Amino acid sequence: MKPEISFEFFPPQTPEGLEKLRATRAKLAAAAPSFFSVTYGAGGSTRERTFDIVMEIAAEGHAACPHLSCIGSTRAGIRKILADYRDRGIRRIVALRGDLPSGMADPGEFRYANELVEFIRAETGDTFHIEVAAYPEWHPQAKSPRDDLLNFKRKVDAGANSAITQFFYNAEAYAHFVAEARALGVTIPIVPGIMPIGSFSKLARFADSSGAEIPRWMRKKFESFGDDADSIRAFGLDVVTELCERLIALGAPGLHFYTLNQSALSLEILRRLGLV
Repeated sequence: MKPEISFEFFPPQTPEGLEKLRATRAKLAAAAPSFFSVTYGAGGSTRERTFDIVMEIAAEGHAACPHLSCIGSTRAGIRKILADYRDRGIRRIVALRGDLPSGMADPGEFRYANELVEFIRAETGDTFHIEVAAYPEWHPQAKSPRDDLLNFKRKVDAGANSAITQFFYNAEAYAHFVAEARALGVTIPIVPGIMPIGSFSKLARFADSSGAEIPRWMRKKFESFGDDADSIRAFGLDVVTELCERLIALGAPGLHFYTLNQSALSLEILRRLGLV
């Protein structure tokens, strides 16, 4: 069965960035994605920009899926956001704990993502398809792999419909995580998050901050290219395409691309996979 494809964007800060995102979106539409998701800044710092982009995507006739994080939020605030999306026909949400903004001491009325999922279900019933996050290589703040797995199950038990993983480059980590989740009785689809590689230095920063592992063999190979951007791009495309092939062979129900508001790498990977 053909895996479902989806793409993630972040809200640009400038008019130029917004125009670039529109062009990116038009190109990625060729892949007939199930949805486009839009991230939400720490503590809701991009709330209005996220909302505006979600509405623009929906107006273009695509399924739009806003991220919604609960740290630093109130129940009244989340209730208002949910009502705004529901009234405008949005039917899919990525529900996250999120990060506490720098300098903010009060985490708000929610502490964990499962509390947000439970709140969304209590407030809106089955209005929204709720996506949650999963961490094949474990959340960097988890006490142990077991604790992280149980945290994931709590989100599922609270009413999540499906999950999208943190990016990774070890297919076995995904296979192991899915097997452990299934052993706990989790049956929802777990879609791998895919990070195309255009810059090794940028990838290393993302990996260091998120706890995702760059395998040593990959890191050494990238480092050997120095500033040779073409070789980095070519090797990155080969690595991620092979990863996607293995994930599809493992039965991954979809591929969710972290685009960084770019189209070229994701489309080339999908072309190599025969999916666009």
